[in-house]
Amino acid sequence: MAGEHLVSIIVPCRNEAAHIDAFCADALRQVLPPLWALELIVADGSSDDGTRERLRQLAASDPRLRVVDNPAHFVAAGLNRALAAAQGSVIVRMDVHTRYATDYVAQCLVALQRSGADNVGGPWCAEGTGGWGRAIAAAFQSRWVAGGARSRDLGYEGEVDTVYLGCWPRTSFQRFGGFDETLVRNQDDEHNLRIVRGGGRVWQSAAIRSVYRPRDSLAALWQQWLQYGYWKPFVMKKHGEAAALRHRVPGLFVAALGLAALLALAGWSAPLLSLLGAYALAVAVLSVLVAAGSSWALLWRLPLVVAAQHLGYGIGTLIGHWDAWRHGHGRERFARLTR
Repeated sequence: MAGEHLVSIIVPCRNEAAHIDAFCADALRQVLPPLWALELIVADGSSDDGTRERLRQLAASDPRLRVVDNPAHFVAAGLNRALAAAQGSVIVRMDVHTRYATDYVAQCLVALQRSGADNVGGPWCAEGTGGWGRAIAAAFQSRWVAGGARSRDLGYEGEVDTVYLGCWPRTSFQRFGGFDETLVRNQDDEHNLRIVRGGGRVWQSAAIRSVYRPRDSLAALWQQWLQYGYWKPFVMKKHGEAAALRHRVPGLFVAALGLAALLALAGWSAPLLSLLGAYALAVAVLSVLVAAGSSWALLWRLPLVVAAQHLGYGIGTLIGHWDAWRHGHGRERFARLTR
């Protein structure tokens, strides 16, 4: 099936047996405008937990679902494999850990037509489960912790530098290319940067609604932000672009903390104590602001959540800068996490 009024939903996945049924149900129940049809293409990264078998069962019962192989296992490669198999004139990216309004794709089509942009998407809305998941979601959604990122502003409508997930006319990929497979993380940001630098436009619409399920443990959150920080310098090196202030601060703080620790070992502990005291105060204030906007029951968890994000991103950024300068490519250990 191919045609002008076909939407191709593309999604990479690996070992998602617990979530794949709910995701496929969301994707396949999308209510589209008249004349439009959809296909769902899942790029499976050699799942060994039953995900692949379940996808085959679902595909057998609904011809709109197709499964393609992603032997490289990571996200950018999976997106490109699914994109190569897609036949639609419009491409919509989805994520297995996100739930979607039934008019999600329809609103993407409306935003494309209304804005004339090369990529559109909705705000990034997080809802966690359990104590840690809810605390992580609250920090994620807070404008104080996010550094003013527009992607977390549920009411924002307009041009942006990057957008959650995305919906593109096929011509956008013909013009700007696919996803960079040298990047395990930040491939979305890099692709949007390529669009904007190439004279294109990225648009956020508040009518495109979805809910993302974030990590539900500190260890998983730490790994996530360590990888986000690690791969950012590779994007900057590729495009010769300086980082935004909110991307610079965590790395600079970790570097200052390391220098202060060395001074403390040499017998001068005042800088380290001052830096730790100032940071503890800043994290406490941020935690209170987040709790005030969400739930006071989360307050005791929030300092750990905020610190895990800041320190994970900062340490990852420094290691990433070193590897980008010294080796020019990323380390395998930072390519293991696929979600």
